[in-house]
Amino acid sequence: MSDAVDAIIGQWVKERPDAAGDLWPVQLFGRIQRLALVVDKSVKEISAKHGLDVGEFDVLTTLQRSGPPYALTAGTFLKASMVSSGTITNRVDKMEAKGLVERVRDGGDRRTVKIRLTEHGHEVTRAVFTDHLANYARLLADVDAELVDKAGDGLRQVLEALGDTSIT
Repeated sequence: MSDAVDAIIGQWVKERPDAAGDLWPVQLFGRIQRLALVVDKSVKEISAKHGLDVGEFDVLTTLQRSGPPYALTAGTFLKASMVSSGTITNRVDKMEAKGLVERVRDGGDRRTVKIRLTEHGHEVTRAVFTDHLANYARLLADVDAELVDKAGDGLRQVLEALGDTSIT
């Protein structure tokens, strides 16, 4: 069976036969990029269904999975998301206006401001995350579970080799 990445590699082999031996990374990275586009489109659709953009979805789920008290500093988000502080500020401003999060001062250090999920934020997160998981299951419905496990294991090894071993 052949896919779009095979076609792209074939085109490059014809155009640059001298580079044919150097095209092996495209087998992996080309497919990861194409898969990311498919997944990103569906995640955007699920987020939009709940009145969120993908960045807001990310903030909500990051706060929810952090556990009680469901509050993190903006600096923690910066490390996890690799976006600018201005982006985090704008995102939190929008989410605060929607009643999804609130800024709270840390009791121990009043200079530290944390972003905390509101009760409404918890409700929205529960709903969107349920739809998100159902969406992932739908996307992979026709893929053998063993193949998903093997692909996940292989990608974990690639990420480890590239030094991406932690979200913090």
